[in-house]
Amino acid sequence: MFISFEGIDGSGKSTQARLLAEALQALGHEVVHTREPGGSPGAEEIRSLVLEGDPDRWSAETEILLFTAARRDHLEKTIRPAIAAGKVVICDRFADSTRVFQGVTRGDLQDKVNRLHNEMIGIEPDLTLLFDMDPAIGLARAKGRQTSEERFEDFGQDFQEKCRAAFLDLAKAHDRFTVIDAGREIEVVAKEVLTLVAGQLSS
Repeated sequence: MFISFEGIDGSGKSTQARLLAEALQALGHEVVHTREPGGSPGAEEIRSLVLEGDPDRWSAETEILLFTAARRDHLEKTIRPAIAAGKVVICDRFADSTRVFQGVTRGDLQDKVNRLHNEMIGIEPDLTLLFDMDPAIGLARAKGRQTSEERFEDFGQDFQEKCRAAFLDLAKAHDRFTVIDAGREIEVVAKEVLTLVAGQLSS
């Protein structure tokens, strides 16, 4: 099973991805917990290019190419081998993030994103969990981490609000999405996520 975790910056999806991976491993499942951009040596090198530095470092079109290159390497080296081995793949962001962050927020580039995705990636997750919350709270959380990877957070709250709306639009359009209220306590959210995923794995 291939599960992606999506949401605006600071929505808690990375914490929830880790907690789910740990819980499923405790239940006896073989799990690969990975992330985008990244998840393979080549993709991790691209990660630093796109997540660090000035917000205007790259155009949206250039970012689409960089993220797709990272995703292709991740797919070849990590995701496909894990799925072929019967493992559960939990991925912190996948193509929906590119559809939102590059395809919607800085122009109408979704057709370009989708054409490149269909040509170079060609798969979608079995299940996508969208962690939804107030963008102002999410941005404050994200900036509070004080890491070097804050390029997208530096676009500001208006950018995060556009991202939230675009994610919710995707969720309405695709049955693989389940929207999770991420504004609750971590433990409450984690229990809901585990119940949902364990149910799908046993069906």
